[in-house]
Amino acid sequence: MKFDVIDTQPKEILLADYAAYPFAIDTIALTFKLSPAETIVTSKLSCRRLGQASTVLELNGGPYMSLLSLHMDGVLLEAEKDYDLSEEHLRVYNAPKSFELTVVTSINPQENTRLEGLYLSSGNFCTQCEAEGFRHITYYPDRPDVLSVFSVRIEALMEDYPVLLSNGNPAGAGEIAGGYHYAIWNDPHPKPAYLFALVAGNLACLTDKFHTSLGRDVTLNIYTLEKDQAKCDYAMGALKRSMQWDEETYGLAYDLDVYNIVAVSDFNMGAMENKGLNVFNTKYVLASPDTETDTDFAHVEGVIGHEYFHNWTGNRVTCRDWFQLSLKEGLTVYRDQEFSSDMGSRVIKRIDDVKALRAAQFPEDAGPFAHPVRPEKYIEINNFYTATVYNKGAEVIRMMATIIGQAAFRKGMDLYFERHDGSAVTCEDFVQAMEDASGFDLRQFRLWYSQAGTPEIKVDVKKGQGSKTILSVSQTVPSTPGQDMKKPMVIPIVMGFATEHGDCLSAQGLSSNIRPLGNGSFLLMMTQGADEFTFEGVEPTAVPSLLRGFSAPVEMETTLSELQQYFILNFDTDSFNRVEMSDLLLKKEVYKIAEQIEASQTKTVSNKLIKSLGQCLEAYERDPALISSILSMPSENDCISSMKRLSIDAVFEARQFLGKKIAHRLRKSLQSVYLSSRSAAKSLSLKGDKQAVHFRRLQNVCLSYMAKTGGHAENRLIVDQFQDSTTMTNKLAALQALVHSSIGKRKQLIRHFYKAYRKDELVVDKWFAAQALSTHENVHSEIALLQNHRDFSYTNPNRIRSLIGMFTMGNLSAFHRRCGKGYEILANAILKLDDINPQVAARMLTPLGRYHKLDKERQVLIGKQLKRILAKEGLSKPVYEMASKAYEGLKK
Repeated sequence: MKFDVIDTQPKEILLADYAAYPFAIDTIALTFKLSPAETIVTSKLSCRRLGQASTVLELNGGPYMSLLSLHMDGVLLEAEKDYDLSEEHLRVYNAPKSFELTVVTSINPQENTRLEGLYLSSGNFCTQCEAEGFRHITYYPDRPDVLSVFSVRIEALMEDYPVLLSNGNPAGAGEIAGGYHYAIWNDPHPKPAYLFALVAGNLACLTDKFHTSLGRDVTLNIYTLEKDQAKCDYAMGALKRSMQWDEETYGLAYDLDVYNIVAVSDFNMGAMENKGLNVFNTKYVLASPDTETDTDFAHVEGVIGHEYFHNWTGNRVTCRDWFQLSLKEGLTVYRDQEFSSDMGSRVIKRIDDVKALRAAQFPEDAGPFAHPVRPEKYIEINNFYTATVYNKGAEVIRMMATIIGQAAFRKGMDLYFERHDGSAVTCEDFVQAMEDASGFDLRQFRLWYSQAGTPEIKVDVKKGQGSKTILSVSQTVPSTPGQDMKKPMVIPIVMGFATEHGDCLSAQGLSSNIRPLGNGSFLLMMTQGADEFTFEGVEPTAVPSLLRGFSAPVEMETTLSELQQYFILNFDTDSFNRVEMSDLLLKKEVYKIAEQIEASQTKTVSNKLIKSLGQCLEAYERDPALISSILSMPSENDCISSMKRLSIDAVFEARQFLGKKIAHRLRKSLQSVYLSSRSAAKSLSLKGDKQAVHFRRLQNVCLSYMAKTGGHAENRLIVDQFQDSTTMTNKLAALQALVHSSIGKRKQLIRHFYKAYRKDELVVDKWFAAQALSTHENVHSEIALLQNHRDFSYTNPNRIRSLIGMFTMGNLSAFHRRCGKGYEILANAILKLDDINPQVAARMLTPLGRYHKLDKERQVLIGKQLKRILAKEGLSKPVYEMASKAYEGLKK
C-alpha cells in the first residue's frame, strides 16, 4: 500500500513538560446575565503570585467568546499595553504580588452546537466544562491543578428560567426589575474549573432527603423536563443506595446540604460529576419499564453511582493534570462496578464488564489509538476519555485490590483521602498510598500505568511426579505506537483446580510466588517474562481453572485439551470461567467452520458442543442469567479480535452458520425454555422479584436463536412478543429479531414501533439503533434513508451514537463489506459532524482505526476515507488527532 504524507501537525502536549501554575486563584466570583443570543459573564479572580513567578498572568480562552473589558484592582486595562489577547490565551502583564482581576465576556449559547461550555438544550441553559469547556465561558487557568472557591450569581428572566442552579449550597435568591430574578450559590470546597456547572430553565423537580452518617440532612433533587418527571423515581432510589453504599463500604459521607441532578437530552458524555450539581444525559436518569430495558435500568443505577462516587474520587481529591485522568475515572469505574455488583449479581456484572472491556479496550490496545492508562502526550484531551483510561484503569485498581487484599485496599483508600483531601494529585500518589498501607512493593506494578498494550500469557500445564502439577507461564507485551520494547508486567492470576465435586481442597502451592486465598483458590504472582508455579496434592482428574474472575486484563492461551475445556464448562465452581470456556469453545467452532469455508469444504458443527449447550440449557432454572451468558454467541467483534490467519468474510459467514445450526439443533429446547422463562419472568415481575430480570435475559437469548430458524412457529412467537409485551426489554428484543427477519409484516411492525413511541426521544434512539444492526443486504441504503429521517439530527449526540455509532461498532459484517460503503457512510458523517460537534466527530472515528485484522483491500478503502477527512479545510484538532493516528498506522 502507498499513502500520501499528511504534513500539518498541531502542537502536542507532553506529560514531561508539566509545570505547576505560577499563580494561586484563591476565589472566583461569577455573575451570569443569561440570554440565549448574548450571555454576559463577569468573573472576579482573587490572584496571588507564587514564589518567584513571572509577572505575566496567562489565562486560557477560546474563539467562541468576546472580551468586553478587563480590570485589575478596579483599573481598566488597555490592549497591547497591559495585556495581549490571542484565540486561545489572555496574557496580562505586570501582575503584582496579589490583585483582583475582573474579566467581562460575551458568549452566544444558542449557537453552541459543540455542547462544550455554556449552551442550550431543549431551551434550557446548561454547561459542560470537562475537560476544557470553562475556557469558552470566561478567561481562566483552565487546568485541574488550579483549585478555587467558587461563588456564583445567576440572573435570568423568571418566566422563561424559573430554576437557577449552580455548584454548592444555595445562598440567596430574589427578584429584579424587568421580570428578572437571581440566585446565588456558594461552594465552600475549592475545585478546578472543570467541575463548575450552571443550569437554568423551566424544569420539574423530584425531591427527597438523605440523612448522612455524620448527621447532615441532605436535600436530593432531580430536575427534568416536566414530561419526564414520572421516570425519575428509580434514579432517586439509586442515588440514595449509592450514598448508603459509600458510607458503609468506604466510610465516605456527602459534604453539602443539597445534591442536585439535572437530566438534559443534548450531552456529549453520559454524565458529569460537577460538585453538588451533576448534569446527566437523560439516557442515564429516566427509567420506566414501559420505555427502558433491564439493561437501561442497570446503566442508570451504575452511572448515578459513578457520578456520586466522584464526590470523593475526583472532586475532593482531583487530578493534577489530564494525563492523570484515570486517577479519578479508573478508580471511580472500579467503585461503580463494585456497587452494581453488590446491588445485583456479582457474577453477571463481572461477565458484562469484561465483555465491554474486550469489545472496546482490547481493540484499542491493538491498533493505532493504543496508549497507556496514563498517556504521555495528547493533542486534544477529549480524545483520551477512552476505554483504556476508564475500563482498563478500573482493571488496574482491581488488580491492586487482588494483590494486597480487600482489607489493605480499604486502609489504602483511607490513607489516600487522609493525605490528599482537597488536593490535585497523580496516579503515583494513589499507588503510594496502597503501597504504604499494605507493605507490598508495587514498583513493578506501576508499569500498568505507563505501558500500553494487552499482555499475552501462555500457560503450559504439566503433570509432575506423584500428585504434583507444574504451570509454566510466559508473557509478552506487544509493541504499540511509540513503545516497541516492553518490560514484564506484574500479572495476578487467580486459579483453582476444578473437580466433578467442587474445587480440589487438597492442592497446596509449593512455590513462593503462590498465595493461598482459601476455599481452594490461589493467587499466582507473575513478575517475570517466564515463571513456574508448582503444586502438590492435586487430584489426578482435577483441571486447572485459570484467571478466575478475570483477575488480570490479559489474553490467555493454555495447553488445556478440548476435553479439559469441556470439563471447565460443565464443572467449574467459578461461574465466570464457565462462561469464558463456552465463549472459547464457540469461537473455536467458528474458526473451524471458517477454515472449512476457505477450503471450500462441507461445513460441519461439533455434536459435542451442541450437546453441552443443550445440557446447560436444561439446567436453566438454577441460574437463568448464567445460562443465558453461557449460551450467548460471541460477538462479531470478539470473533475478529481473536482470529488468526482467517478472512473476516469467512469468520462472519461461519458465525452466522453456527448460530443457525445451534438454533435448529436445539429448536425444541429453545422453545420450551423460552416459554418457561417468559412465564417465570411475568410471574416474578408481579411479585417485584429481581429474578425476573434474569429470566427475561434468558428468554430473549432464546428468542434471538429462535429467530435464526425462520420457522413459522418461531416467527409467530416473535410477532406475539412484539405485540403483547408490557416491558421495553421484551418489546425491544422482539424488534431486534424483526429487523433481522424476513417476516412479511417486518416493515409494517417496525413503522408501528416508531409511531407508538415517536414522542419519546430515548425510545426513538432504540428504534434507530435496532435498524442500524440489520443484517439485510440493503442495510447501507436503509442507513442512508434513516439519516434523512425527520427525527435524525446531527446536533444530538445520542441520535448520532444510536445510528452511526451502532452501525459502525455493532454491525461489523455490514460495516466491513467489500464495497467500502460502510467506511464512506462513516467518513461522510464525521466530515459533517466536524463543523457541528468536533468532540463527538472524533469519537465516531474509532472504527476507522480498527483495521489490523483486515485484508489489504479493505485497508486501502479505509485509507481513502481517512485521506478525505484529513484533506478537509479547517479540520478540528480532535478529528485531526484521531484521523492522523489511524492514517499513520496504515502507512506502516
